[in-house]
Amino acid sequence: MTLDSPSAKLGDGRSTWQTSYRVRFDEAGPDGRLRTSGFMRYAQDLAWQHSADLGFGRAWYAERGLTWLVRAAELVITAAPEMGTEIGARTAIVGIRRVFARRRGEFVLADGTPAGWVHTDWVLIDARGALTRIPAIFPETFGGTELMGPVGRVPLPPTPADAVHRRFTVRPHELDPMDHANNATYLDWFEEGILAASADPAEARAATSELPRRYRMEYALAVEAGAALDDAAWRADDGGWSYRLSGADGGPDRFRARVATGPLALIDDDSEREETP
Repeated sequence: MTLDSPSAKLGDGRSTWQTSYRVRFDEAGPDGRLRTSGFMRYAQDLAWQHSADLGFGRAWYAERGLTWLVRAAELVITAAPEMGTEIGARTAIVGIRRVFARRRGEFVLADGTPAGWVHTDWVLIDARGALTRIPAIFPETFGGTELMGPVGRVPLPPTPADAVHRRFTVRPHELDPMDHANNATYLDWFEEGILAASADPAEARAATSELPRRYRMEYALAVEAGAALDDAAWRADDGGWSYRLSGADGGPDRFRARVATGPLALIDDDSEREETP
């Protein structure tokens, strides 16, 4: 990946945006490496830089009453960047299908070693909060008209009776400019849930630091400011970890996720994709 110019075209004509990030002190954990959620934060920032560069900034969306919401994401991490190191990052639209668009973000270390990638499925909603068809100007501008699979889903079995639950409230610093819990924050909650649920600290650390790691995440409902939440993480039958987030008073799931590490992370399972509503 070359970073000579932030804006470029891929071989198939799609628009791409690329930049670099220096892993800051506050973005690294106790091990001195970028927290998992940092990849999601970089991916979000890349998407907004790309959109704004092509004329689709926050004002453009506000004037039309349109908003993008993340519905699902798949994140694969193959390297753990250390604090102070530079990461090359690039984003482009993979494809656009009716009401949702899939965006890919790629990350590499300074020596060219791949650090990871993320696919994010965004849906477009109108001022009423209803799904709306993506305007033709988007595929015309960004490209990504190729056929692709449906939006991601993360089906989970019922939460085990012996799962460890946590109760907490969304804090102000976890909100983003949409006044919802930021997408990356859910990933922090997921990993905190694993640490709380594991009786073996070494096992918990492995689940959140072993390489490679593959996260599959479904953002079922947006979490508002001050929402009271209940979560649970548990070991899945395949050896990975599962996670469910819901309201403290029950109701539908807000977020579902799974993580696999080691050889399990290399399995690309498309069975977790269904048609978007």
